[in-house]
Amino acid sequence: MFHEIQIFREKLRSGRPCLGTGITFSDPAVSEAIGSSADFLWIDLEHNPVSLESMHSHLIAARAAGVAALVRVPGSETPMIKRVLDSGASGLIVPQVSSAAEVRKVVEACRYKPLGNRGFGPRRPTNYGRGGGPEYLEFANRHLFLAVQIENAAALKELDAIVEVPHLDSLVIGPYDLSLSMGISINHPDLRAAMKRIVAAARGAGLFVGIGMGPGDEAFAVQAIELGVNWLQVGSDYGYMIHFADQLFARIRQRLPK
Repeated sequence: MFHEIQIFREKLRSGRPCLGTGITFSDPAVSEAIGSSADFLWIDLEHNPVSLESMHSHLIAARAAGVAALVRVPGSETPMIKRVLDSGASGLIVPQVSSAAEVRKVVEACRYKPLGNRGFGPRRPTNYGRGGGPEYLEFANRHLFLAVQIENAAALKELDAIVEVPHLDSLVIGPYDLSLSMGISINHPDLRAAMKRIVAAARGAGLFVGIGMGPGDEAFAVQAIELGVNWLQVGSDYGYMIHFADQLFARIRQRLPK
């Protein structure tokens, strides 16, 4: 169950930037189709009407495609985290955390004792109950990829304490929400300074750094990699469709007689 996320983690450790896609449509064929092109899939339950049933299908499709799947949950509440993990997610992204105390609660919800306080009830992760003894508990604790998003001024203020929370794997920069929280534009120098600070704090604590962004800004992606970001969600399924369609139709129309 954790094979693909182990490969993803090994890529990150090698220093290779990993590129991924946001999944917002319900049809699991989207994950199956894009999976061969991506280093990871970012299944988004925060901003989209993707149900747990659809998420479950996406996880199965991602496994069939041999690509790591990380699920962004709507928030840090334990009941949702529990259901997502027990449905087979091997990577979790928790948005809008605001304090080290909140991050500690997230870790406790995601790690079995003695590292946390996760309740036992996995279905797909234990091959539907065929496994699940002490070996599984240790394996799940070791390989689950856990990331929290730094995308508000409160989290930025507690950054040094957040990176010291044990058993966290990665921070994720949310540049758009962070700029809104700071009251500045996405291109403001203070945002770049904040991003540099997040990367430095994470890397200093031995954590990976991810980022979420739109599909049409290759320059921003390269800048993020140059800052030290390890993994990038560069756009999403609907974004690719709209971006390509708009550009294609515009090129055709430009070639028509006036």
